[in-house]
Amino acid sequence: MAGTPREAEARVGPIGALLSRLMFLAICLPGPVLLVVAVTVDPRQSPTDFWGLLAGGVLATLIGVGFGVFGQRLVTRSRRDARQLAAAGVAATAEILAVANHLGGEEPGLELRLRISGPGFATFEAETIRADDPALVPGALLAVVVDPVDRLFSIV
Repeated sequence: MAGTPREAEARVGPIGALLSRLMFLAICLPGPVLLVVAVTVDPRQSPTDFWGLLAGGVLATLIGVGFGVFGQRLVTRSRRDARQLAAAGVAATAEILAVANHLGGEEPGLELRLRISGPGFATFEAETIRADDPALVPGALLAVVVDPVDRLFSIV
């Protein structure tokens, strides 16, 4: 049985993936650097500096590594989704069933309810969020690529 419909993550090319991974690595580094500096400070000479650097290093490590790992996983998932659609995706059509304003996030957009149909899989419904566009109205057709096995899709 096919899984729950899921839209593929935004496409990230190889150079974008490399740059993103380097950025997420850079996010991870300040915490461990502060920890190393804290270890080099003699606590008898400057206990305030030692404990401040140690606390800052631990906090920065936890937050930085958390964000870094999260970002790395997003990039990996995006690349995996793109490879999966390139290998197993079939051309399909998405009909817009309903359009609603979406106010979440930094940029307002439209929440679309789609009916996706094509060869090799049962028709299914899914939701996505897109930038505001006057062409996105109920009844409009969009080109999509769908992996029939797990209902992964991407609007072309």
